[in-house]
Amino acid sequence: MAGPVDRVVGEDVPGAPDDVRAHYVDLNNIKHVHPLVVSVESLSRTDTGDGYVQVYRVRDRIPLGALTLPITYTARLEVPSTGPVLTQARQFPAVRLDSEVSFEAIPGGTRLTERIRFTAPRPLLAMTVRQAVEAHKEMLAGIRRHFEAKNQEAKN
Repeated sequence: MAGPVDRVVGEDVPGAPDDVRAHYVDLNNIKHVHPLVVSVESLSRTDTGDGYVQVYRVRDRIPLGALTLPITYTARLEVPSTGPVLTQARQFPAVRLDSEVSFEAIPGGTRLTERIRFTAPRPLLAMTVRQAVEAHKEMLAGIRRHFEAKNQEAKN
């Protein structure tokens, strides 16, 4: 096992923090903007008294040279009533992504920041970090584009 490796990705989104947070934590929305996600299935939702924990089964397609490998994994989101959201993704073989996602109010919207920690078998770590960071950058840009389009529709 190698790691951990920490990375931070972020995007400024033209939406209110509560709206951006609600959009982010519903993985049914994320499948439309995450370039690797093929499908999302909700497995469980548990009330914690100060929010909830939601568990999903996620199917990805991982590019590996000329091949694309289908991967299924479990994603767990811990969503307190306020504050950062904690996420965990567990993939075979022993690939772990843990993140803290914050939604900070800024002029004109929200600064969406993911602080991601990666752990994986040594042969997979560099590729996992590279692909996940690029995919999450694109996902956050997709969330920004979603809110830009929503704002444009509201103007028309």
